[in-house]
Amino acid sequence: MAINKGLFTSNTDLWSTPQEFFDKLNEEFAFELDVCADDSNHKVNKYFTKETNGLEQDWHPHICWMNPPYGREIKHWVKKAYEESLKGAVVVCLLPARTDTSWWHDYVMKSNDIRFIRGRLKFGNSQNSAPFPSAVVVFK
Repeated sequence: MAINKGLFTSNTDLWSTPQEFFDKLNEEFAFELDVCADDSNHKVNKYFTKETNGLEQDWHPHICWMNPPYGREIKHWVKKAYEESLKGAVVVCLLPARTDTSWWHDYVMKSNDIRFIRGRLKFGNSQNSAPFPSAVVVFK
């Protein structure tokens, strides 16, 4: 079995959302804004890129999709999702299920819905599953 070494290193913190997985959530939520994307992986027509910096933008009153960078800055994205929900945004997040982290306890535990994903997702064009469990977290 070939191993995708990129999944086991910190070469990237960007994990492209599996389209079929996103489509099912989009049917439920009807997303209006992808708050953390780029020109090649955005999931809806309105989106923020690294250059437009979603952390500095208003997300409310939109229904938002968020698959943030999974590196050290993830805590800022999860905090922003929580804060924007208090202003009226609905933010649906695809996150690594890192239940031992401070950001998980400080923000995710205040969410309205946590859906742990059974098994491991295959991100982007990877042939292998991610080396971490995932969860969908809904702030509204």
